[in-house]
Amino acid sequence: MTSVSSAVSGARLVTGQSVLGAVQVVTGDGGVAAIMLGDDPVALHDAALKRFPDAVPAGKAEADRVLAAVRTCIETPWATFGLPLDMRGTPFQCQVWQALRAIPCGGTATYTELAAHIGRPEAVRAVAGACGANPLAVVIPCHRVIRRDGSLSGYRWGVSRKQWLLDRERTGMARGQ
Repeated sequence: MTSVSSAVSGARLVTGQSVLGAVQVVTGDGGVAAIMLGDDPVALHDAALKRFPDAVPAGKAEADRVLAAVRTCIETPWATFGLPLDMRGTPFQCQVWQALRAIPCGGTATYTELAAHIGRPEAVRAVAGACGANPLAVVIPCHRVIRRDGSLSGYRWGVSRKQWLLDRERTGMARGQ
């Protein structure tokens, strides 16, 4: 589902830890609507409630299942994310996010290449903005987008996490996984 609204029917919060630090996930009746990474679980929880004010804590069984899927996605990014997504953004953002999902694990693309891929070569800054607005860390792999010179640029969840994710993907792909 793609929508501009942030209202998520039946929004539930899942809080946990991963190798990348704290994880805050928001699920709803339509699937996973947000995956947030950070150092401070309280700050992530507060940010999730700000965006999804009607969200309530998920039950233990759902929380365990969702955290396991998110941890698997982080630790073995070549594996398929087994939960449905509820992407919410403008039509342009959703177009960029779909294009990000087409970048193969272990690969990268520049903002310029991504803009050209979606047929909007003049929209490089808008593509960067859509990457920065991505609410689904890791499963919509905006960490795979780099500068034209090959260097890493900003990442909503921290450049060190971006580097770790890229290294993990390349290591796994080099092992043939």
